[in-house]
Amino acid sequence: MKPLCTPRDHSLSRRQFLGASALGLGALATPAFAEKLKKERKQVLFVWLDGGMSQLESWDPKPNTTFGGPFRSIPTSVPGIRVSELCQHSAKLMHKMAIVRSISTQDNSHSAGVERIQRGDPKNRGVVYPFVGSAMAKLLGPGESGMPPYVWVKPGNGGFIYKDAGFLGPQYGALALGDGKPPENLVRPKELSADDDVARNELRKLADQRYTAGRKPDLTEANSYAFTMAEQLQKRVELFDLSKLPQKDQDRYGSHDLGRHLLLARRLLEEGVTFVKVTSYGWDTHGDNFNGHASLMPRFDKPFAAMIEDLADRGMLDNVLVIAMSEFGRTPRINGHLGRDHWPEAWSIAMAGRGIKPGVVEGKTNDLGTEVASKPHDIGHVFHTWYKALGIDPKETEYRNGGQPLPIAHEDMHAIQDVLK
Repeated sequence: MKPLCTPRDHSLSRRQFLGASALGLGALATPAFAEKLKKERKQVLFVWLDGGMSQLESWDPKPNTTFGGPFRSIPTSVPGIRVSELCQHSAKLMHKMAIVRSISTQDNSHSAGVERIQRGDPKNRGVVYPFVGSAMAKLLGPGESGMPPYVWVKPGNGGFIYKDAGFLGPQYGALALGDGKPPENLVRPKELSADDDVARNELRKLADQRYTAGRKPDLTEANSYAFTMAEQLQKRVELFDLSKLPQKDQDRYGSHDLGRHLLLARRLLEEGVTFVKVTSYGWDTHGDNFNGHASLMPRFDKPFAAMIEDLADRGMLDNVLVIAMSEFGRTPRINGHLGRDHWPEAWSIAMAGRGIKPGVVEGKTNDLGTEVASKPHDIGHVFHTWYKALGIDPKETEYRNGGQPLPIAHEDMHAIQDVLK
């Protein structure tokens, strides 16, 4: 089957976003499952460390070994579990977290790894699967907040990233907030009165109705959806003004990009966004890995720990699944530039919150960290784990692409039970 979403230029301008059309499909589940989702609001925070965080300088240190590097390991709040000294804040919250040290995937290039990891790598069925954010937006729904279900906070440019949705259609793409700022032209210009704005929107709705007549609703729903989301965001512009938050919150998260963006992510979760993705760039440390991680890790560790603390204090951690990961890890062997290269063979991810058993480490690597010494887990296992943690059974839930049934996760894989409650 020809993929429904194949262009290489995947970002849309605001005008293109507002004019996009959707090719919809359903995610089928039992009525009891649908009713359960209504009763329990489930959300996801996905922290994406683009380029490849080193497991050896974070969750799986190997001090005093050939490839261990200069950093020590430190004890955590769970006896017997140690992490890198660069994770001092997260170490104090290990009793709320779970680490999987047995991740072993296939692709050692960014171009292949990023997409495979974030799509879950189901069996190739001739379609482009959605990224995890779009999948969660479809499976969990937008809730009653009126907010976009999938928001991506990232450095650089924003816009509507429709390619994340794959065969789900552009309605389930990511609303990207470039540098954590609201979309351009979101605020009504001062010279445009509220009455004129209402009149313009009424005219636009009439035009939409005329365009929709005689066409399938799923071919036009993204256009109406875009305007509805814009209207909701216009009512919540204050979310983007972090300066109004207590100074202690700003200090705890930090003034750097990742700190500010995670603080905004907390506000978006509080407001009811289903899936919030926060990206940090610059983790591809082929050269000077140790100085690089000495700088990068504290900028991740402090706000990540602050987020877990805040979600717990607000009673949200039980229903928010928190994930921190990259497309792969870094090589145990140190190259001639004092760097670590790409290493999908043995790396780690961290999780907390909804459905996750706290205070555990699953799996292990060998003494040098060169390979998984326990049962290895591919990304398909991780997707099963996330779905199970959120109360979604991949064996009972499937996509429908037109009339084609499609699994939501790789059929030959299963959840990592040791990290599930």
